[in-house]
Amino acid sequence: MQGLAGHIAIISGSPGSGKTTTAEALAHLPGVPKVHIHSDDFWGNIKHGHIPPWLPESDDQNRMVMQIAADVSARYASHGYFVALDGVVRPWWLPAFEALGLPLHYIVLRPPLEDAVARCEARGGDSLTDPTVVTNLFIEFADLGTHGKHVLDTAGLDRGQTLAAVIAALESGAYRLN
Repeated sequence: MQGLAGHIAIISGSPGSGKTTTAEALAHLPGVPKVHIHSDDFWGNIKHGHIPPWLPESDDQNRMVMQIAADVSARYASHGYFVALDGVVRPWWLPAFEALGLPLHYIVLRPPLEDAVARCEARGGDSLTDPTVVTNLFIEFADLGTHGKHVLDTAGLDRGQTLAAVIAALESGAYRLN
């Protein structure tokens, strides 16, 4: 990962796909300076007027949050950091990141639906645990059109194997958007 200073990697997928675990592990690897940005935190910062991001009426809010996430990512990347941003980042939110003009990678983790739902249900707390919402978000990533080539099938992979697959994907350049 030495050649990835100043790059932004969006680690996306449905809830329960391993995005946060993978992005956090990437950020701790030796080499170039790295930062992990957990995009859920930006939604969590909205204390009054928050609209659950999976609802259709949240579109303006979601685009604003993605712009904020892109701006923060750009600030780190422009200072030479490798940025691992995780979140349920749908393809239609990518323009905020593409407009930055920085090296950008988009990797969509795809475990089996049953695994994603089970992981979410096991979390508890403030996490999204509703299997219907998790399933609906999973379905949103089923047909990504031209972004389908950015899907990384993680069926049968453990955390270490998923991390290794993401590193290989980044180093290959095959998941790069620009």
